[in-house]
Amino acid sequence: MLITHDRYFLDRVCDRIIEIDNGDLHQYQGNFSYFIETKAAREAQLQSELEKDRNLYRKELEWVRRMPKARGTKSKSRTEAFSQLEAKLKSQRAKLEVRMDVRTERMGTKIMELHNVAKRYGELSILEGFSYNFKRAEKVGIIGPNGVGKSTLLNLMMGLEMPDTGKIVKGETLNIGYYSQQGIQVDESKKVIDVVRDIADWIPLSNGNKLTASHLLLQFGFSYDKQHDFVVKLSGGERRRLYLLTILMAAPNFLILDEPTNDLDIETLAVLEGFLQSYQGCLLVVSHDRFFMDRLVEHCFIFKGQGDVQDFPGNYSDYRQFEELQADEKRENAKKPIQEVIEIAAPPKDESVNIRKKRSFKEQFELDTIEKELPELQQKKASLEQELSVLGDQYDKIVEVSQQLKAIADRIDELELRWLELND
Repeated sequence: MLITHDRYFLDRVCDRIIEIDNGDLHQYQGNFSYFIETKAAREAQLQSELEKDRNLYRKELEWVRRMPKARGTKSKSRTEAFSQLEAKLKSQRAKLEVRMDVRTERMGTKIMELHNVAKRYGELSILEGFSYNFKRAEKVGIIGPNGVGKSTLLNLMMGLEMPDTGKIVKGETLNIGYYSQQGIQVDESKKVIDVVRDIADWIPLSNGNKLTASHLLLQFGFSYDKQHDFVVKLSGGERRRLYLLTILMAAPNFLILDEPTNDLDIETLAVLEGFLQSYQGCLLVVSHDRFFMDRLVEHCFIFKGQGDVQDFPGNYSDYRQFEELQADEKRENAKKPIQEVIEIAAPPKDESVNIRKKRSFKEQFELDTIEKELPELQQKKASLEQELSVLGDQYDKIVEVSQQLKAIADRIDELELRWLELND
């Protein structure tokens, strides 16, 4: 029997799931995928029953208000039934569904550039000549074992540590939100809602609506009662959730998250993933949650150790598959004889023969990734062009969509050029 928020682990190991939901136990005979499907069906049925109860409640409430007091004893059973229905509806936990596509500050052409950055601690090398230029709206994951320098890279980008050599250049419009593993430092005598409101009472959404501090707290598991508790009463996990909220409420255009999924339950993880999927700024995330990384990142920085950092074109599962295929390739090569002599007949001089160099495994993997990404980008481009055609005089939105369109077009050009190189 185990408790974990690792959804891949649950899916591959467990054949029975027990869920605690609003004080009730629900059992599912299957893995995590089966649990998700069955729970969705159960909740849909409950929502249908809840809507029927609400309609009945409205009718009964109207009857109660009309009923003369003198004749109340004649309908005692109906009055008691109404009271039971009212209690049942109050006990139901209403789900607050909010699309949290937060509007962020616009970015300039220069976001953040790392030029030949190196960092060492004695004999331990963290980075050796690492360079990278961040692009608009890209989502990057950082993968590697503990102790190889993942958090150090984030601290360098934040200016909390200085590189031994090289430089980091930040754009003028850059507004970074940094969630570190150190946690939150706030006045423990304050109420939870006041901690968030000190940053902002609400955050703007891309559709023009606003999301209040209280509603955002609800999304991340803080009930109305819990919002008015003092910080000193919060558990360690609740403090980390509050810390994450203070970062999101500031609406940064570049999010750096160091293990943000620790102490988050699965429902809150789903909310955070929805938030980050629609997030319009840059995202750089360190996490051991494979499911979380797969749903969010487009490519990864792979920390190999001793300063070796590789930029991999894919998510966590793509990288694992790539590693497994490389391991298979090594095993196959190990089975071959140590020395092989192959005689190749020379082609006749009067014939034109094209001899193409076989692509390496890494190049073939990159080609496959590009061929998967290009159609998705083309679809996004078409969608943005359609959106642009109906905006009318919404000038701010036109500028925003145009910038997104240019970024996607640049990325398409870059991938098409690389595709040609790999096929040459």
